[in-house]
Amino acid sequence: MEDSELMILQKAHDEFNSKNYKPAEELYTQFIESCTKSRDCSAHDLAIAYNNRGQVKYLRVDFYEAMDDYTSAIQINSQFEVPLYNGIATLQIGDFRRALELNPNFKDAKESLRQTLLDREEKLKRGY
Repeated sequence: MEDSELMILQKAHDEFNSKNYKPAEELYTQFIESCTKSRDCSAHDLAIAYNNRGQVKYLRVDFYEAMDDYTSAIQINSQFEVPLYNGIATLQIGDFRRALELNPNFKDAKESLRQTLLDREEKLKRGY
């Protein structure tokens, strides 16, 4: 992998960790595109880039796009548990929100959504 690709990835991580999500997403996209063209990137780094870009999309409430990135990360590295967890949580949140749209008084769905969001927030604090 070229040094320029590693610099892009590191900048993306820095922006992501600083909660500057728009530039992080753009940098992750740039890294992913460069890797897929050169085919000379570490599968581990590429999977992390897809997962983290998925996180940004999740935070924008673009659940379907987030799921696409989580799926790409899993396809690249099937042993990477983080995007698998992220995908499951994203599906749950979407399902809970849909249930609440149908019935705003559905207490179990409210509680499950609240707990899933708290779990997700805690996971983000730990840097996943």
